[in-house]
Amino acid sequence: MDLRIVFLGTSAATPTDERGLSSIAIARGNEILLFDAGEGMQRNFVRSSLRMNSKMKVFITHMHADHSLGILGLLQTLSLNGRTLPIDIYGEPRLAEFIKYSTRLIGFGLSFDVNLHSIEGEGLLAREDDYVVTCCEADHNVTAYSFCLTELERPGIFDIRRAIQLGIPEGKLYKQLQSGMDIVVNGRMVRSSDVVGPCRPGRKIGISGDTRPTEKLSKFFENCDLLIFESTYAEELRHKAIENFHSTAAEAAKLANQSGARKLVLTHFSTRYRQNKQLLEEARLIHENVDDAHDLKVIHLPYRQ
Repeated sequence: MDLRIVFLGTSAATPTDERGLSSIAIARGNEILLFDAGEGMQRNFVRSSLRMNSKMKVFITHMHADHSLGILGLLQTLSLNGRTLPIDIYGEPRLAEFIKYSTRLIGFGLSFDVNLHSIEGEGLLAREDDYVVTCCEADHNVTAYSFCLTELERPGIFDIRRAIQLGIPEGKLYKQLQSGMDIVVNGRMVRSSDVVGPCRPGRKIGISGDTRPTEKLSKFFENCDLLIFESTYAEELRHKAIENFHSTAAEAAKLANQSGARKLVLTHFSTRYRQNKQLLEEARLIHENVDDAHDLKVIHLPYRQ
C-alpha cells in the first residue's frame, strides 16, 4: 500500500513567509491521517492536492493555537468543497468542547458528520484491519500527546511455483492458504507454511508534537521506520528548550538513536532559523539518517526490505 507523508506546516508558534503552522498528513491508500491543524493549515492542504472526500482521521497533540486552531478552517473548507464522508477527530477533552462551542458561536453548518473522541489516557486510540494509532503522554507545559501509526504484520509471500508443484488449483484454495489456513488437496494435507513465507513487518511512524525528550517517549517510538520530532532550537539554546518544554535538534537525534528509529525528520522550527543547516548538522553528528521538513515536502515511505 502506498504511503506518503505530506508536511503542511513546519514552523513553531508563529508562521513565516515560507512556513505555516504545525500540521502533518499521512496519505495511506485511500485514507488521510492528519496530525495537528495549526492556524491556516487548510491552505497547504488544498495546495497539496490531498483529496477532500477521503476517509479521514485527525489527531491533535495539544491545545496550543499553533497546533489546534486550524481545525475550524479545515472543517469549513472541507464542507465548502462538498465533503460527505464523516470525519473522526481525536484530542484531549477540551478539543471537543472548543469545536462544539466555536461551530455553534460562528454558526456554520457542515455537509458531513464529525465524530469527536476525547483522549483521556495513553494507549490505543484507533484500530483498523491493518493498522493502529496509539498515544503516549508528552512532556510539554500543557496536556500533550505524541502519536504512533503502526501497521500490522502483512502475510508472507505466496510461492505460486510451490503451489503448482503441490497440485493446488488456483482460486479459492490460494486465498485460504494466504490467510493462514491449512487445506486438504487430493486427500493430502497442505499447510499454509508450505507455500507462504513468514509474515512481513508493516511500517511504524512516530510523531512527537511539542515535548521534551523523555525515556517514556524513547520506548514509545521504539523501532520507528520514520520518526518526526520537534526541533525548535539549536543546542546553544538548550536552556530555552528546557524552559519552554521543547527539544533541540541534537536531543531529537539522541532520542531517535535510543529508540532505534531508522530515519529522523526534524520539524517545528523556531522563526529565528531561516535555514536549517545548523540544526541538521547538530542532529547528523548523532544520528546517521536525518532530514528536515519544509512546507509541502513529501516523503514516500516504502516497506522494509
